[in-house]
Amino acid sequence: MAGVRELEIDVARLRDLIASGAALELLDVREPWEYELCHIAASRAIPLGELQQRSDELGDARSSGDRPLVVICHHGMRSMNATLWLRQQGYQNAVNLAGGIDAWARLVDPAMTRY
Repeated sequence: MAGVRELEIDVARLRDLIASGAALELLDVREPWEYELCHIAASRAIPLGELQQRSDELGDARSSGDRPLVVICHHGMRSMNATLWLRQQGYQNAVNLAGGIDAWARLVDPAMTRY
């Protein structure tokens, strides 16, 4: 997935990337209580309201242009805002998970808690 340029990724593509062992980072921008209900394994939780102050926790994600930084929220709205902000900060590999964790639960992991 070198040179990520698209703004969104769908859940099927993310599922396939994870299954293939592709190098990627998952950033969940939901609130802590939402993350506790359900999340994708290996995702890092930084609530949207804290992202500006905590973006340094993303480490080398900015320089890893060939490794997607997939941003996740409930339905895809907060994560789109985060994706756009991250791109303005130089994270050109940031992509929004279309449909959010709800789409993931519906289409990829039906055993996952939905809310």
